[in-house]
Amino acid sequence: KSSSHYRDGYKAHIAVEPDTGIITAAALTPANAADGPTGVALLEGEAPGLEILADSAYGSGETRAALQEAEHRSTIKPIPLRSAVPEGFTIDDFAIDTTAGTVTCPQGQTVHINRTGYASFGPRCRGCPLRDRCTRSPRGRKINVHPHHDLMLAARRAAETEEFKVPYRRHRPMVERSIAWLVADGHRRVRYRGVARNQLGLSMRVAAINLRRLINLGLDHEGGWMLGT
Repeated sequence: KSSSHYRDGYKAHIAVEPDTGIITAAALTPANAADGPTGVALLEGEAPGLEILADSAYGSGETRAALQEAEHRSTIKPIPLRSAVPEGFTIDDFAIDTTAGTVTCPQGQTVHINRTGYASFGPRCRGCPLRDRCTRSPRGRKINVHPHHDLMLAARRAAETEEFKVPYRRHRPMVERSIAWLVADGHRRVRYRGVARNQLGLSMRVAAINLRRLINLGLDHEGGWMLGT
């Protein structure tokens, strides 16, 4: 849960149709497995053009690149940025040109990105009037430029727009309800040891929740299964 609070167990991942709350896919992984790849796997077989909403646990550059390749639109909350010093400059305060391979700091100093993806300002930080807002390292500020930096930067900027905020606010409550249904009545705890057995338990739980949800939506049988309007 944190650097000082560890807990053994598993993580359940679900894909939810946000207008109805119907769970379309579910997967159980060890607790230390990355969220992004599992989330992408839940969408295998889906037609292109979906709008994918998710929290920041699924906001890595690799996940966004995979969704873009699958021709989906990502409405995924960005991973929060951290500054090297409290309330100091973040990576978004630096002008990063991935085409030219350069990084320019808020003071106007420009350095090249090396082969490992780092841009080191080193001695350029000496005597800089903005140093206290930038770094406490005696070696100066170092920027790690992510391979998918441009995609992640675009996502952070998009998250500030109403085009992002409106659907995220509209659909999040139903998704949260689906998660609440999933873990209700003591089902936050698993019953077995091992991923395979608990995956089966998760799938049965999801099937029961979906059936109940369909009935609440008007599922009926009159010569054949149908949903009421």
